[in-house]
Amino acid sequence: MIGQDLGGKKRLRDYADVFQGVSTTDMPRFVQFSWEQSLVGPAWEFFQMAPTADGIDGFRGILHWDQGRGELAQIGTARKGIQAQGRIGVAAAVTRDLHVTQFYGHRFDGTLAVVVPKRTEFLAPIAACFFSDNFRQLVREVDQALSVTESSFGKIRFDLAHWQRVAAEKYPNGLPEPDSNDPTQWLFNGRLADSTAPLQVGVARMLGYRWPRQTGQTVSGAPPVPEDGLEQFVDEDGIVCIPSVRGEAPAAERLRALLAAAYLPAEGSAQAGGKAWSPGKLDELLSAVDYAGSNLEDWLRNGFFEQHCKLFHHRPFIWQIWDGRKDGFSALVNYHKLDHKLLEKLTYTYLGDWIKKQQEAVAREESGADDRLLKAQQLQDKLKLILEGEAPYDIFVRWKPLEQQPIGWHPDLNDGVRLNIRPFMEADVLRKRPNIKWGVDRGKNPPGSPWGEKRDNDRHLTLAEKREARGK
Repeated sequence: MIGQDLGGKKRLRDYADVFQGVSTTDMPRFVQFSWEQSLVGPAWEFFQMAPTADGIDGFRGILHWDQGRGELAQIGTARKGIQAQGRIGVAAAVTRDLHVTQFYGHRFDGTLAVVVPKRTEFLAPIAACFFSDNFRQLVREVDQALSVTESSFGKIRFDLAHWQRVAAEKYPNGLPEPDSNDPTQWLFNGRLADSTAPLQVGVARMLGYRWPRQTGQTVSGAPPVPEDGLEQFVDEDGIVCIPSVRGEAPAAERLRALLAAAYLPAEGSAQAGGKAWSPGKLDELLSAVDYAGSNLEDWLRNGFFEQHCKLFHHRPFIWQIWDGRKDGFSALVNYHKLDHKLLEKLTYTYLGDWIKKQQEAVAREESGADDRLLKAQQLQDKLKLILEGEAPYDIFVRWKPLEQQPIGWHPDLNDGVRLNIRPFMEADVLRKRPNIKWGVDRGKNPPGSPWGEKRDNDRHLTLAEKREARGK
């Protein structure tokens, strides 16, 4: 019975249901970050993770659920929390600082406890409680463990009348609408000028990436965002070279034009922001990323990729491929578009044009041209090895049988950045090395796995092995 008195103390469980989240037993296989896919299609679902700060946070995962028909659905623990799907509530991390956030009805991780009100009118008071200064004290009254059990949230004292009064004052117009200015959240509204990382957003947009709400999707009840006028600056093939190559403008010039449009939107444009564009504004943006007194090209060459990896949890979707010289060949590439054909174009057309320029510079006896030519040729040789895919420049996917392993550079985005980026890291052609390892994952392979019991990702396969398996 709702509102029943348990020993004179009402508990949150009288007004809400508490749910435990998904446990996949193989997170690297079934869970990715949303930006690892160019579009969250039917095979994937938005997947809420534990927040690392109070507020709109943790909206960054996707789950390979395959509409309940895939292998994950056969794992019983993967169905945990499914009763909360489509419902609205609040959520809290079960570990460390018990950070709290909203819940909009998606599948969610086992490190997150979701609280869904039994009646709609209970939502605001429960939210007021969770986002109050008293919340953690209330939880610790019933559970002092470092990792709190989900049921403990239902046991906290809950004075409905008190929290109704707090909610009326805190949320006079109702709870905030789902929205975010953080590009690591799939609720991101796409507004560059208001974002927490405008330069990163600018590079991503220039390379053709769009956030979920920019693809026409309604996400967590948040409507799609309209075109913002920046589409005209998107590179067609997803390759933008930092120096001028093939007659294209250098990356810094192209990014500067995009930023100017974002901060000085055309009349009626949805890309508001109300902040004037000027050289001073660019200085401000560079200062915010620790490049004060520098320029956009310097940041693109030397700062962008390292910061991109850190911001996006070392699962980068814009890759910076370079030859090892700070004044040499360097290109930004949209990972989602980087198929075999596009890597050939980068290797032979873009880099080929740069090599031709260096050969001409050598003929003119320009200082440094000899080494620039050598480094560019060495980079081209490495990219050729990736295209071919002979070990150790191969992609190994431990959940696929030998006959399904990629031959050459033919990545499957469903396998994730962690596995697909490996040939480029083995070849040492990335501007900075992301913090990615391919050791042994938790759990065991199913019986009969050709790779044995251990979930070991540190394996290379020869082309001969793969071709023989496919021939059979």
